[in-house]
Amino acid sequence: MANLTGTVSVFLLQGFSASPELQLLSAAFFLLVYLAAVLGNVSIVAAVVLDPRLHTPMYFFLKHLSLVDICSMSTTLPRALLFAFVSLGSTECFLITSMAYDRCLAIYRPLVYGVAMRPGICVSLVAVAWGSGLLFSAFHTANTFSLPFCGPRVIDHFFCDIPPVMRLACAHAEAHEAAGFAASGCVIMSCFALTVLSYVRILATVARIRSAGGRRKAFSTCSSHLATVLLFYGAGSSAYMQPSARSSPLQGRLAAVFYSILTPTLNPLIYSLRNKDMMGALRKLYLQVLS
Repeated sequence: MANLTGTVSVFLLQGFSASPELQLLSAAFFLLVYLAAVLGNVSIVAAVVLDPRLHTPMYFFLKHLSLVDICSMSTTLPRALLFAFVSLGSTECFLITSMAYDRCLAIYRPLVYGVAMRPGICVSLVAVAWGSGLLFSAFHTANTFSLPFCGPRVIDHFFCDIPPVMRLACAHAEAHEAAGFAASGCVIMSCFALTVLSYVRILATVARIRSAGGRRKAFSTCSSHLATVLLFYGAGSSAYMQPSARSSPLQGRLAAVFYSILTPTLNPLIYSLRNKDMMGALRKLYLQVLS
């Protein structure tokens, strides 16, 4: 029987290392990464809002994806709130799925695209993504903190994430871990399956285009999103789609760095480097700011 006396209600984050030199180095590095990510994603949001050429469903979803990335970075680095982090991560998953559906309609059914993705539908998809993220996060927060914690209280991580918190429970957490793993698996695999089906339809449609130039033009409209999909699911699965008992704390920290910090930093680059409309809007925005 676990000793539940002296229940822990306050946790301390260990960070990346106990060495003061490494702490200073990591703090400087992640501050620069954080500032770059915020600048890039704020620029994307401002460009989409201010440039009428970007008032389309694709950029509407991209604007919300950038908002999620800004909030996600601000959650893991300065405040470390588990509920907000899980909510924003799952919202990003739902948004990426909606963006895949948008690209599928734009290529597979271009004649009805304007009606199918009218503003009301786009707003509904985004609202469902945010609402589903909140519900998903509420489940994981309740599932994690319903466990008894009676010491130690030092979380072997740099933010309040689910696996390292569960390791501190002073009772058997296998049932809670299995429930969380099952819920995450259902949500992630459902979104991933819908995204894959969208891209199967896209590839089938592109393959029927006779000219090579037409195929390149059609596929170029979704290449940035495809890169985001691979980055998101590749990093996310390595961080969360395995039981905590099978992964070391160091492995969990490295995977979380890539998923929660580097991915939001790379997304603005992915969506701007090969996108002429976005590059033009960003160039115009920066010129206005500098002048």
